[in-house]
Amino acid sequence: MGIEQDIRQSKFRNEHQKAGINLIYTYGWIMERQKQLFATEDITPQQFNILRILRGSHPQPLSTLQIRERMLDKMSDTSRIVDRLIAKGLVKKGISKTDRRLVDVIISKKGQKLLERMDRLQDDLDNITGNLSVKEAAALSLMLDKIRGSK
Repeated sequence: MGIEQDIRQSKFRNEHQKAGINLIYTYGWIMERQKQLFATEDITPQQFNILRILRGSHPQPLSTLQIRERMLDKMSDTSRIVDRLIAKGLVKKGISKTDRRLVDVIISKKGQKLLERMDRLQDDLDNITGNLSVKEAAALSLMLDKIRGSK
């Protein structure tokens, strides 16, 4: 099935419009599959992203500003998501030692254990794009970079 059947639209203004609509539709499709996988650990894709970022910087803490800069979804309310992670015991926060105006966030042992369990789901996450060959996945990444002007 193509995008035409998925959204029941047979005509597009041009191929650029069709590609843009297909990209937005596919983003939603991928996010739904990710949500199903993350639900097994009672976290959201945005919470997973923050935990992954914090694991990458561990043992160094990051400010919420630094986390926001690294997030995949720049529109996320980083402070609110961090507060939810604190409530779940997955991260800890404190006043920055270098700049008292900033809040430092660090992943907790419980957060690290959760990510270790989530690591077992990596194949399932990768299989979301499993209909693509390795060569096709690489080509898609290059095209997406090109859309953003990165290549």
